[in-house]
Amino acid sequence: MRNILIPTDFSANAMNALKYAAELFKYDICNFFIMHAYQDEIFKDEELIQQETLVKVTQQVSKKSQSNLEKVLKDIKKASPNPRHSFSVISANNMLVDEADKIVDEENIDIVVMGTRGNTNDRKLTFGSHTLQVLRYVQCPVLAIPENYVGIQPRHILFPTNYLIPYKRRELKLLCELAVPYRAIIDMLYVSSSDKLSIRQQNNQSFLKDELCKNQVNIKTVKNENITNAICNYIEENDVDLLVMVNTRHSFFENIFFKSKIDEISLRIDIPFLALQNIRRY
Repeated sequence: MRNILIPTDFSANAMNALKYAAELFKYDICNFFIMHAYQDEIFKDEELIQQETLVKVTQQVSKKSQSNLEKVLKDIKKASPNPRHSFSVISANNMLVDEADKIVDEENIDIVVMGTRGNTNDRKLTFGSHTLQVLRYVQCPVLAIPENYVGIQPRHILFPTNYLIPYKRRELKLLCELAVPYRAIIDMLYVSSSDKLSIRQQNNQSFLKDELCKNQVNIKTVKNENITNAICNYIEENDVDLLVMVNTRHSFFENIFFKSKIDEISLRIDIPFLALQNIRRY
C-alpha cells in the first residue's frame, strides 16, 4: 500500500501533477490524499480584513476550498478510474508546509507529488515558492512535475551523487520500485575533478547499488567544476526523463536550489524532479 499526498491550489499544473501521479503509480495499490491549505487565501488582503469579518471570510474560503476539492475528486476519478486507487480530500486552515508535514506524519506518506508552479505562475522561475518550501522542509520524498508535462513512463533516470551522505533505505526502495515497472535505467552521476573515491564513498556507492539491485544501474563520472552545468548538460545529452537528487544539509542539492535567491536559480528543469529527503527539522 502506497500513501501519496497531492497538494493542490486548483491550478491546471496541480491537476496535471495529480494525473501524472495516478498514471505513474497505476500498478500500485495507493491511497491518494488531495490537500488544499488555504490560510494564505484568508489573509491575502490583510488591510481589508477586520476582526469582525475574519470569521466570515474564513467560512467563505473554507467552503470554496471544500467545493473545489470535491470537483477535483470527481475529475480525477473520471480521468483515472483505477480500482487499485482510493482518493480522499483534506481542506485545512493552515500553511502549506505545516499541513503537508502534519499529513506526512499522520498518514505515513511515502511521497508528495505536486506541480513545479501553481496559480502564481512565473515563467522566469523553475519552481514556485510553495514548491520550493515543500522541497526544502517537508520530511518526505517530493516529486515535482513541470507545467504541461505529459510524458509518464520514466525510462532514463539521472541520480547525481557525491557518495558522501548517508541514504535512507525506505526512499531508495521507493526509487527502485518506481523504476522497475518501466524498466528504467538509472545513471548514478559523480561530478568531480577526480574520479577517485574514498573508502567512505566506495561503501556508499556499494550500498546504493545493492538497494537499487532490481534496476539497471550505470556508474558515471563527469569531470566538471560546475555541478549545475554538468547535470544540465547530462540531461540534455542523454535524453533523461527523471532527475533524482538527495536533499541534505550542506549538499550540492542545497547549494544549487537554496543558496541563491529564488529568482536567481540557474538550474532549468523541464522534466520531473524527485527530491529524496535526508534532512531533519529542528
